[in-house]
Amino acid sequence: MSSAAGQAPNWAPALAAALSEALPRLHGVAPDPLISELIAALSDALARGELEVDLAGPAPEAIHSEGWPQAHRQRLASSPLAAEPDGPLVLVAGQRLLWRRWQLQRQRVLTTLIARSQWQPAAPQIPAAGSSAALHPKLDERQQQAVLAVGRHGLVLLEGGPGTGKTSTVAAMIAAAQASDPSLRIHLAAPTGKAAARLRSATGGQLPCTTLHRLLESRGSHYGRDRRRPLALDLLVVDEVSMVDLELMEALLEALPPSARLVLVGDPAQLPPIAPGPVLLELQQPPWRQRLGQAAVTLSTAYRNSGAIAAVAAALRASLEPGPSAVVAEGASPIASIQAELAALAPGDNLRWIEARPPLLPPELIAPLRLQQQRLRELAQNCDPEDGATQAALLALRDQLLVLTPVRQGPWGLEAIHSSLLGEQLRRPPVDWPAGTPLLCTRNLPDLGLANGDVGILIGSAADRRQRRIVFGSPGLEIAPVHPAQLAGAVEAALALTVHKAQGSEARQVIVLLPPGRSDQRLLYTALTRAREQALLITPPIRAQ
Repeated sequence: MSSAAGQAPNWAPALAAALSEALPRLHGVAPDPLISELIAALSDALARGELEVDLAGPAPEAIHSEGWPQAHRQRLASSPLAAEPDGPLVLVAGQRLLWRRWQLQRQRVLTTLIARSQWQPAAPQIPAAGSSAALHPKLDERQQQAVLAVGRHGLVLLEGGPGTGKTSTVAAMIAAAQASDPSLRIHLAAPTGKAAARLRSATGGQLPCTTLHRLLESRGSHYGRDRRRPLALDLLVVDEVSMVDLELMEALLEALPPSARLVLVGDPAQLPPIAPGPVLLELQQPPWRQRLGQAAVTLSTAYRNSGAIAAVAAALRASLEPGPSAVVAEGASPIASIQAELAALAPGDNLRWIEARPPLLPPELIAPLRLQQQRLRELAQNCDPEDGATQAALLALRDQLLVLTPVRQGPWGLEAIHSSLLGEQLRRPPVDWPAGTPLLCTRNLPDLGLANGDVGILIGSAADRRQRRIVFGSPGLEIAPVHPAQLAGAVEAALALTVHKAQGSEARQVIVLLPPGRSDQRLLYTALTRAREQALLITPPIRAQ
């Protein structure tokens, strides 16, 4: 996988320099230029959310010395920094270099997941295969296999692309579990508030559903739930597990009682988490996948998101091998693997592709976004904090259009879009921004019931700052208005979102702005599959290349 922009963030070189100085000093050895290069390569990988450097692959950008990889491998073999048991570096199978901390954590998490998949719950059995089709006639064969698996395994991994019936399968799994034992304590969870709201709505809204951080009672650097104070659950379903990193998964496993069943639901073709350790991608590796056996079920029949969006998404998905996605070569277009499908698009297709030249933001993006803002403003400026009906209409209108870009900075970045639409108002506090402005919560705020990534709408007239509120939630679900002052330092404009922040979201129409530079297929796949009905892809000119 790669960073959204294809470049390591600014802090990566500083981290590499600090570690290259500190680690030899702490271990009482002289600095070694080759080891320093490996530390820099690991730091760059960590900045991209990756845990390892492949010594059998091409030399990373941080490697400048000759002799790759033999010379670096030899230095590792003799370096105290890679010695058992305390060396901070570890070389696995002679070619995969990792930080020892994450290597041990990854081993613990994956081993625990496999162990859960291999024990049988003590609860009454879900009906046997012979009667599964009769009980669930609307499910295909693989969906029925998933329903049976939840009664036979302590952990079930349910995978599939958009529209393959994951949610309906989850609903059937829950119904089957409840039929076998009506007293089961069941909880639904997802990494983000938006994904949790979608999951709750899609499964009928009758079961408790929260973010994972709220479920684990996150308090910044620690969690209120662990093995000493475990969750009071018999079955936990976690959606959008592609976004779950090693640390969060380990915290979840620590808090989940040994007797509880766990269902992990996700799409391995989507973007991995920003934090280190893409658990779902790790489970795609053959050794782990084989050990999961029948506890892993992949859905492949598409039931929605038809048309050109589905065809292009399928082509992107087919280009992804299990494990980290290949980064497109420097200077090449990230849509190279789907250029044939894009070139074949017809005027009536539900996906359009246009080319535009940076740095100007194309009118095909600005015009619909301005229209969306006008409609939101008309509803929001006179909306009363007690007017639930208007607030629900606002939230539904918010979900009509989603504008996405991979990057925050640059001519086609998030900041440029917001500057174009809000101008000098961005310099003022959010309480003074126009009514109808979407706002992104940037921290977990359990006391307010908000999670990092929740998107709300500013309501009320700017003439009365005391009456202004931000409405969060989703149509049909709980709406919690809060005053902007309650979110001081934890809110920003969200007329557009980065692709990472939009994971778990959907909209009727999605506009994807793809700036020049490196990217990967997962990013584009994730962005386009946020669309329920229509999508527009805007790229720099590439047809003549």
